[in-house]
Amino acid sequence: MSKSRYPDNWNEIAFKQKEKVKWQCQKCGVQCLKPGDKTAHLSKSDRAKLTLVVHHSNYQPEDNREENLICLCTACHLSYHTGKRGNISIGQLSLDLDF
Repeated sequence: MSKSRYPDNWNEIAFKQKEKVKWQCQKCGVQCLKPGDKTAHLSKSDRAKLTLVVHHSNYQPEDNREENLICLCTACHLSYHTGKRGNISIGQLSLDLDF
């Protein structure tokens, strides 16, 4: 198994970025779900659409400078990776829907 290109504290880095932008997509402006939000009324698909991820602008997961990180909803994040413009590893864009 290969070593992750993400740092051991990636979850902490990503959480801080999401908090900084108040869980809002920096591309389209959609308000995404925060930990603890009530989601029982949402379908699995709707929860997925409202999931905020942190994208590396230069597609280098090792480069975690704040100016290289952008918070995106799932749709905007996938649009950045369309056409394999990035270096997506297997499972990188999978969603953890256990809120």
